[in-house]
Amino acid sequence: MNSRQLARNWPYPRYDTFRKQVENAATAWFDEKGFSRSNYPYRLDKWENWRNNIILPEVVDYILKIKSKCEQLDLPFPLHNNVHHGLSSQAMLFNLFTQLIIYDDLEPLRQVISQKGIDWPVDKVSAQLEHEDRNVFNEDSGQPTSIDLVINDSSGAPKLFIECKFVERDFGGCSVYSRGDCNGKNPLSDLSQCYLHFIGRTYWQKLEKHRFTNIFSKENLCILLFYYQFFRELVFALEKGGTFILLLDERSPVFYCKVGNIERGLLLMLQQYVPEIYAHRYTFISVQQLVNAIKQTGRHSWISEFEKKYGLI
Repeated sequence: MNSRQLARNWPYPRYDTFRKQVENAATAWFDEKGFSRSNYPYRLDKWENWRNNIILPEVVDYILKIKSKCEQLDLPFPLHNNVHHGLSSQAMLFNLFTQLIIYDDLEPLRQVISQKGIDWPVDKVSAQLEHEDRNVFNEDSGQPTSIDLVINDSSGAPKLFIECKFVERDFGGCSVYSRGDCNGKNPLSDLSQCYLHFIGRTYWQKLEKHRFTNIFSKENLCILLFYYQFFRELVFALEKGGTFILLLDERSPVFYCKVGNIERGLLLMLQQYVPEIYAHRYTFISVQQLVNAIKQTGRHSWISEFEKKYGLI
């Protein structure tokens, strides 16, 4: 067989197939609602219309209320530049979680996370969208490390740190390298060569504290080049005594997929760079698992609209 014939027999999911499926679902949903769109049929015409990307009006009201409260307290609550995009992971997170938060019904999430062997905080818990803390890595300027959703224990301390990925093709890499200001060499032998270390960020100090640098030191290339976001968010959770959880879509091959007995994806590949002592401090759950748990409650009729919008039915 030639290469084209062989390509059709590739046993693993293809990203383009997944992407086309969710693009078509978003397009159909916007069509049904009669919303104006840009040249891309799965994206709304302008950012200001991001509310049309949210399924429930009460979710929009909640987001605006939280955003206004944060502004009054001079706290950040960033709406992403592509929140009006039908494939926005932030909009998907809002659509999937906010109603659970409004009605104080996090039980479906607790069930899914507990099935992964992760302890759910005891007593009364609360959820917070868009969590950040500039002090963890001394991020005194620019965009700090931010987590999409955190689950707080009864004292208000964050314990579960949930990052959402939808159509992303990777974890965010180091912008210093992508701008051409770094040659990509592992800086551990001379941290003065790392721009972020030079300007006072404490990423490397915290990585050393949690024993990551023992593993990183064996590499010629800097591990943060392409996986900067993953390690930054994982260490962020560890610094706060919490657990890092990646929310992903089972249809995408990027972060995790399984065919037969073979598992693959970025999340599994990166395990080799995480100290074994933290094997129980990070995991993943899927959108599909959470959707099924929500449906089984019988308490959330909106979940069928979510399935339609994101091509799950």
